[in-house]
Amino acid sequence: MKKNKVDVLLVGAGVMSATLGTLLTHLDPSLRILMVERLSKVAHESSHGLNNAGTGHAGYCELNYTPPLADGTVAIERALQINAAFETSLQFWTYLVEQHELPASGNFINPIFHQSLVWGDEDVAYLRQRYKQLSEHHLFEEMEYSEDPAVLREWMPLVMEKRDPTQKVAATQVKHGTDVDFGHLTRSLVKSLKKHAGFELRLSHSIVGMKQLPNGRWRVRVQDHHDDSIRSVDAGFVFLGAGGGALPLLQKSKLPEAQGYGGFPVSGQWLICKNPEVVKRHLTKVYGKAPVGAPPMSVPHLDARIIDGEPAMLFGPFASITGKFLKEGSMFDILASLKSGNLKPMMAVAMDNIDLMRYLISEAFSTHKNRVDALRNFYPDAKEEDWVLASAGQRVQIIKQCDAKGGRLEFGTEIVTAQDGSLATLLGASPGASTSVQAMIEVLERCFPKRVASPEWQAKFKQMIPSYGESLDENVPLLHEVRERTLRVLKLVD
Repeated sequence: MKKNKVDVLLVGAGVMSATLGTLLTHLDPSLRILMVERLSKVAHESSHGLNNAGTGHAGYCELNYTPPLADGTVAIERALQINAAFETSLQFWTYLVEQHELPASGNFINPIFHQSLVWGDEDVAYLRQRYKQLSEHHLFEEMEYSEDPAVLREWMPLVMEKRDPTQKVAATQVKHGTDVDFGHLTRSLVKSLKKHAGFELRLSHSIVGMKQLPNGRWRVRVQDHHDDSIRSVDAGFVFLGAGGGALPLLQKSKLPEAQGYGGFPVSGQWLICKNPEVVKRHLTKVYGKAPVGAPPMSVPHLDARIIDGEPAMLFGPFASITGKFLKEGSMFDILASLKSGNLKPMMAVAMDNIDLMRYLISEAFSTHKNRVDALRNFYPDAKEEDWVLASAGQRVQIIKQCDAKGGRLEFGTEIVTAQDGSLATLLGASPGASTSVQAMIEVLERCFPKRVASPEWQAKFKQMIPSYGESLDENVPLLHEVRERTLRVLKLVD
């Protein structure tokens, strides 16, 4: 069995691992970093363009981040947090563009208006209140609102065309929204990483076992799919950035921190417009409200996209139930993840979410006509023959142990770290890739606290991310300063 020794082992060649590796090479260029990926390509699972929304989740248009409250107000705290986190990503990408480590704007990131659309008295009242609260905060001060059909026809002509004139509608708009091709971004990051002498990428390699040694380091057994040989890697720090595959790998670690975690896999599908004449008429991202009983990841949206440099228009996603944890995984993934420590919370969640599972099963058997009917809420003149169905990515929602019900289902993301900081992983889904930089900074702060606190790393953080250590939620002049720079360098405004 071959052996080698590295400082950092990154498992998975997606946006999270690529971001963490890039941060580390800038903080300490002497580090020896190995990235392993079970597939033969980089960014081919959740980070691939068609496997995520590409929205650049900033809280501008995603209504699931701002739920209505019983008193008629709207909870906006999560939208503020997500917006500030996305600003962190924009700052880091701006730095990398200036360092010529990312391609110029127009490749991985493009400007696009972020819009929300609702109809009916109740939802219009909700959106009006959401706008009122958000627009009073400096993070959202440029948000626009209208209930005027003439204005909305200018904002979203395809959406308003042939709409019932008696239908009460309202919309918001932010002009400096983004469309991010996270597949292109990830491949660009890895391409830059490969220029560092201490970095190595191994594709078609899977983790088959891992064990923490008495000295705190990890012995990880890696199988090469080319010849089925197994190599033992001795790593000082391990990051499991494997998307839906992170939970089974965390379970292999046998860490006490892995106890009680389970996974609820959800698949998705897009309707993709194949008519170029229609595609070129819709140039924005329009988000609506999720159907009753739907998981947050299935918030419907009609999206103008740029994927691998080509314009596209997608509608969805249509969620469905599955046993897979990865798009190229096994239908038995969920069964293999059942352990004595998570069986109780997973059974409790199954019992408490029968309506959700019923909804997902019904979605799985939905017809093309039914899906196009849902599309017509956003594009009334949609023709069935202009749209085809394509698979989106897999998401594994977190199931956690809790005292009250035995287990609960969560729809966000969560960082799990070993007590000694030798291993970390990211579980869950949305907002995911958009907040990857903030998430990986938190990994570094938890796992390398002494080095993060050093003057050298602090200075480098401030160089890469000028707002590091300060709150964009509270510091108005700083937000204006960093936003002006990112929008200018990334060419997100005219």
